[in-house]
Amino acid sequence: MSETILMQQDRLNKVESILVTQARPTDEKSPYFELERRYSVKVDFRPFIEVQGISFKDFRKQRINIMEHTAIIFTSRNAVDNFFRICKEAKLEMPAEMKYFCVTEQTANYLQKYIQIRKRKIFSGQKTAADLLDLIKKHKTEKFLFPCSDKRRNDIPEFMGNYELHLTEAVMYETVSSNLSDLTEVFYDVICFFSPSGITSLFHNFPDFKQNKTRIAAFGPTTAKAVADAGLILDIEAPMPNAPSMTGALEIYIKKANNI
Repeated sequence: MSETILMQQDRLNKVESILVTQARPTDEKSPYFELERRYSVKVDFRPFIEVQGISFKDFRKQRINIMEHTAIIFTSRNAVDNFFRICKEAKLEMPAEMKYFCVTEQTANYLQKYIQIRKRKIFSGQKTAADLLDLIKKHKTEKFLFPCSDKRRNDIPEFMGNYELHLTEAVMYETVSSNLSDLTEVFYDVICFFSPSGITSLFHNFPDFKQNKTRIAAFGPTTAKAVADAGLILDIEAPMPNAPSMTGALEIYIKKANNI
């Protein structure tokens, strides 16, 4: 038996408390609440990162002329909110012919907070950026503006570059570490992370953090890599073939650790 397997079994201790480093779900039917009920574990929620809009002054330093573009790509509500905030501060009104490409239908519907969506040209994918990119390919002559965070995924810029499409990245908000000082004396059996930024926030708030018996769960390969790069032990990984979600991975682990 390998040293790694022996170490993992040695860490397979009973789970009674879990910290999810995201906001509490608004849907009371969330699988996290089902975990609580079914296995009598305490699940708390606390975002480790938060989004802050950059100032209009800092945006202007990027020397981007929004009105030179004919289409906007939105990948989140944060992008929508901060784009229209910047436009308001710049005293810009979007022309009726402006096209909007949204990663999901929910994001597209959210636009009605700022514009009359029935009178606009709006295109939306289903769930992923890949869906959206198929739509974008049909509009190759547009000049696309991409409101984004200082930490964004590479899929859209890489795609646009591969197809030689016009894209301007506009950083309008940034991801920063939350203030977690109130968690100094709080211990959890499992902490769940969903992005490398969450790991950054952990050590930003607790530079002397020692994992000890705390189990670390990570969603996605980039988060798993960040856990390893930080010198932490990754105990629970998702998605996996038998656990496509974080809650699924947690359930499998809890059954083993709690001898259920």
